[in-house]
Amino acid sequence: MRQPLVFIVFLSVFILLTDLYAFRGIAALSQSVGGRQRLVIASVFWLVTLAGLIWMIWFMLSFKGFTYEESYRNISFFMGFFVLFYVPKLFFNAFQLINDITGIVVKGISILFPASESVSNGAMKISRSEFLLQVGIIVAAIPFLSIIWGIWKGRYNFKVSKLSLVFPNLPEAFNGTKILQISDFHIGSFAGNPEMVEKAIELINSQNADYILFTGDMVNNIASEVSDFLPILQKMKASKAMFSILGNHDYGEYYQWASKEQLQKNMEDLYDHHKSAGFRLLRNEGVKLQKDGEEIALIGVENWGLPPFPQYGDLGKSLESVKDVPFKILMSHDPSHWDAEVLNKTNIDLTLSGHTHGMQFAIRIPGWRWSPVKMKYPRWGGLYTEGSQHLYVNIGIGYIAFPGRVGTPPEITVIELKKG
Repeated sequence: MRQPLVFIVFLSVFILLTDLYAFRGIAALSQSVGGRQRLVIASVFWLVTLAGLIWMIWFMLSFKGFTYEESYRNISFFMGFFVLFYVPKLFFNAFQLINDITGIVVKGISILFPASESVSNGAMKISRSEFLLQVGIIVAAIPFLSIIWGIWKGRYNFKVSKLSLVFPNLPEAFNGTKILQISDFHIGSFAGNPEMVEKAIELINSQNADYILFTGDMVNNIASEVSDFLPILQKMKASKAMFSILGNHDYGEYYQWASKEQLQKNMEDLYDHHKSAGFRLLRNEGVKLQKDGEEIALIGVENWGLPPFPQYGDLGKSLESVKDVPFKILMSHDPSHWDAEVLNKTNIDLTLSGHTHGMQFAIRIPGWRWSPVKMKYPRWGGLYTEGSQHLYVNIGIGYIAFPGRVGTPPEITVIELKKG
């Protein structure tokens, strides 16, 4: 009980302090409107805060009485509520802070240099304050509207990223081979929206890929999330074969099991689901893909991540059966594995990863992009090349916790292998 109470107190204090500071600015901006309108603005503002606090406290104190599905839905709802209202407020409060600091500096200058007081009269102070608060409202409106769109449409706005990669050591028989990568389905997040999974599978199949490679995180926490979606997943087809690996969420370690036997049963069920969906699950092993008497190697490792993420991947073991194959593709869920054990340490030509989701939030303008996840994962999305080795990080086809995607559309990657 102690940990939930600490969390409730901490988050409640954060919400109240954020709202008190934000409302100070809102009240200043609403001085020019009528008394009744100011009352409506204040009522709406604080009713949203009160509803959020009551719901959070009720959910946290009642948590043990919910089923897994109910718990996830409530967590997802609260994440959406929190991000929608408090990210914009932090932007607005940043402008308030600038205004307050500027006001203190101007007041200090006027005290130290009375002669300058004439250039900082009341009218100018009000003008400066109003300007900064108005700009703050406009700036805050951008993430607010973007988050609304990300929840409403963005999480289902599937995009296909296409690229060609040239390799001098690619066997001639595999020239033009199309590899389709998907990652981070987090299928439990689609509960209640099976038509969106159908939409994704239709788009995947329309690419007519030779191989479909899934780079981990089929579920959020437990294997049973897949059950209702198996008939849809079974429609996914590649002309040659489909392979998969596990991600950090697939091991069931974020769920409290009653026994080790239950955890083991969960893993066995998940292995069966991969097979039923048409995937060959690679667990620290390599396979040889053959065509017209030539072959390339496909290697799949279990999750290998920087702490606190598990390191079950054994790259050495995975390479044993394919070490003599000249062209190699690695499937490794966490992109940090590439820098740690692949780059300049192996002759693996192409590594495919996922895991980051682009934090489900990114800013994109032509020629430049940024996501907060870059602070932990410098290689967080897209293609990275060092020498003759390539890493592609797919930002995921699903979502988890926050029920939206802003600037990080769910991704299907199609890579054409070219000999050059």
